[in-house]
Parts: sequence; structure tokens; C-alpha cells
Amino acid sequence: MHKLLIQLGLRFDDPDEERSFVRSFTLHDLGRTQAAMVLGAFVYCSFSAMDWILSPEAWAVATALRLAVAVLVLLPATLLLTRPGARPFAERIYLVYCVVPGCVLSVIYVFLRPSFDHGAAGLIVVILFVSTLLPLRVPSFAAFAVLTWTCFALFETVAAHDNPGLALVNNAELGAAYALSFYGVAAREFRARRQFRTTQELQVEKERSEATLAELRAAQAQLVQAEKLAALSQLVAGVAHEINTPIGLALTTSTAFDHDLARLRRTIASGQIRRSDLTQSVERLGEGAALVFANLTRAADLVHNFKQVAVDQATEDRRRFEVRSWLVELMSTLDPVLRRKGHEVRLACPDGILLDSYPGALAQIVSNLALNASVHAFEERPGTLDIDITRLGDAQIRMVVRDDGRGIPRENLQRIFDPFFTTGRDKGSTGLGLHIVYNLVVSTLRGQIAIASEEGVGTRVTIELPVTVS
Repeated sequence: MHKLLIQLGLRFDDPDEERSFVRSFTLHDLGRTQAAMVLGAFVYCSFSAMDWILSPEAWAVATALRLAVAVLVLLPATLLLTRPGARPFAERIYLVYCVVPGCVLSVIYVFLRPSFDHGAAGLIVVILFVSTLLPLRVPSFAAFAVLTWTCFALFETVAAHDNPGLALVNNAELGAAYALSFYGVAAREFRARRQFRTTQELQVEKERSEATLAELRAAQAQLVQAEKLAALSQLVAGVAHEINTPIGLALTTSTAFDHDLARLRRTIASGQIRRSDLTQSVERLGEGAALVFANLTRAADLVHNFKQVAVDQATEDRRRFEVRSWLVELMSTLDPVLRRKGHEVRLACPDGILLDSYPGALAQIVSNLALNASVHAFEERPGTLDIDITRLGDAQIRMVVRDDGRGIPRENLQRIFDPFFTTGRDKGSTGLGLHIVYNLVVSTLRGQIAIASEEGVGTRVTIELPVTVS
């Protein structure tokens, strides 16, 4: 039997899947089912009015039987489903709810006159209710049909008939009703099983897709972090190269110090020191000290500026800062990288513009735009990068970053901020630089960004930011 049901699509081969379906099918929209059960109890009792019309002398017995079924079976079964512990047995409860009134109905027709001559109509109403309003599966409906029809046939044999030929008509009508309802129940269950299987497959696919998406997001986050570190590493390399010059000069000057001091000591020790030699030595030592001080100051400034930029990018703290001085510090760390390739940077920013924002995010934006221009726009030739910052009323500022590079092809402009889109993958680009810029502008700084470009002329990036990040 199980194999036949599996072949007909009315049973799952996997027991766990079958149990899951039965639980879902029988308990789906339980509130509506309970409301239908209450309505069924009311209708079952209301047919006592028909009993009065058919047989007034037997009305009291018929009504008592109907009320007993409603009070002792139908309503308790409905209330029982409100208990979570009873819900695993929901289909059995439905079956009892259906079979008892269907069988008792045959008992009622024994007392009525003209007895079973009108019995088929009443049982057909029960069949219609069971097949349309209760979530019975095919095996349960088959059990209901066998039990109620058998009971009907047995009591019909002991009942009196005004027209004996109606027994054949009654059973023919019941057979047709059972057959049609059986087909309806089977079709409903078949559709429910297909929908359940589709839902399960969609859920599995959804979980797989979510897991894949989580992995992709994790990989993207790692790549974004790597891109940020790559930009920072370029700054480190540039600053390190730049620091080498003043420190090297300071080291050379200190070596000359040792030589001049040793010569001065020998002269003093000989006792033949002249005023002119002493004056010349003091002047050389003073020049050397000034040179050492200037170079060490230059190195200290570079380290300080780089440290501030690195701390801002690492901590991502919000603070209040003056834009022009901050921008000068930032460009002093970018200058070694850009100047080594012959690029010129021109800044235009009025004094007194204060932002209550995230300097680390803003530094990442400017760094990525500058380094992106250095790699993609200038094609190994010297170029010019202009950074203009102006006020837009009291609440916003506008930053315009322009280059005179090769420009961006028109077909690429719509994808320029997409993650992993790059035309320089052969050069090691990941395609995340401008994507990071877009996210930082829109998500972190609550601003807007637009890009315009013309091939052979250059590219213009316009960023509008609030003075105070909300």
C-alpha cells in the first residue's frame, strides 16, 4: 500500500519528510480549521429542524443524539486541538470528529420516519464537509468512508422503508459522493505534497545561497581590508623612502661633526689654537647643528603626519577637525608616493572649514582617489591632480578631485563603483578601491558621490558631505 501511495505521489519515501509533511498539512491554518469544526457542530445540530419535519414523534430522540454528539465529541475535539500536546495527533482527532457523527447519523435515521428514504442527503452533507473543510489525507478519508458507509448500510437493512427501491438509489448517490470527494481529497493532498516538496527544495536552496553569500561577503570583507592595507602600505613605503633623505643627511652631518670636533680637540691639545680656527670650527658646528635640526624636524613632521593618518584610518573615530590643516597632513604622506612618479598635486581649500566627521574614512577616500589616479589615469606619465574643497552653505562641503589623465570609457562609467570591476587586473588591481570610496562616502559619511569623465581629457569626482555626520 505504501509503495502504491508513493507511486501515486501521495506519500514520501523518506519517513522524516513524510512526518514533516503530515504535521504541516494537518496543522496548517489551524484556526480556520477549528472555526470550520465549530460551524460543523452547529450545522449538525441545526438539522434537527429537518428531523421535526420528517418525523415529529421521533424528534426528541434525534435531537438528543445530535446534541450528545456535539457536546461529547465535536466541541471537545475542537478544544483539544488548542493544546500543543494534542496537535501531533491532529489527524486522528479529525477522523474521530468525522466518523462519530457520520455513524450516529445512521442511528438517528433508524428512529425517523420514513427512515432512510432521505438518509443519503444528510450523509452527503457530512461527506461534503469532511472533504472540503478538514485537512484529511487519503488514508484517513478512506477510513472515514469505509466506516460511515458500512454503518449506513448495516442500519439501513434493519430500517423500515416506504419505498424499498430507494436503498439502491441512496447507496448509488453515496458511492458517487464518496468517489468524487475521494478524488478531491487526493488531488488536494497531491498538490499540497508538490508544494511542500517545492518549498523544502527552495528552503534548502535558500540556505545554500545564504551560506554562499555569507562566504562571499566574508571574502569581500577580507579583500576590502586587504585593499585598505595595500593603500596604507603604499603610504608606508612612500614615507619610509621620504624619511630616508633627511635622516641620511642628519647622519652624514653628525659624522662630519665627529671629524670637526676631533680636529678641534687636537688643535686645542697642541696649544697652538688661533682665533680664526676657533671661529671657523664654531661656524661649521653651528651650520651642522642647524642642518641636523632641519632634517630631523622634517623627518619628525613626516612621522607625525603619517601617524595621525594611520591612527585615523585604523581607529575610525569621529572627531572635530579643521579641513585644510588635516588635508595638508594627509597630502604630506601621499606626496612621496605621487612625487616619485612625477605627479603634481594642487590643493585649494579655504581656512576655517570645520567638520565633525570621520577623518579616517575621509583620508581613505582621498588616498584611494589619488592612488587610483596614479595607477590608472596617468599611464606612467606625469600628471596633475587637483583637490578643491568649498563650502555649500552652512551644512555641507563639496570636494572635487580632478585629474588630467586618460579618462574613463563611457561604457565603464556605470560600473565604476561596482565591487571587483577593474580594467587593470593584469597590474594587480582588485577593483575594490572605488567601491570602498563609494561605501565610505554614502554609508559612513552620509554623503553623495558622482563621477564624470571624458576620454583623453580626464576625470572629475564630486563628493558632497555634511559638515556634521548624523
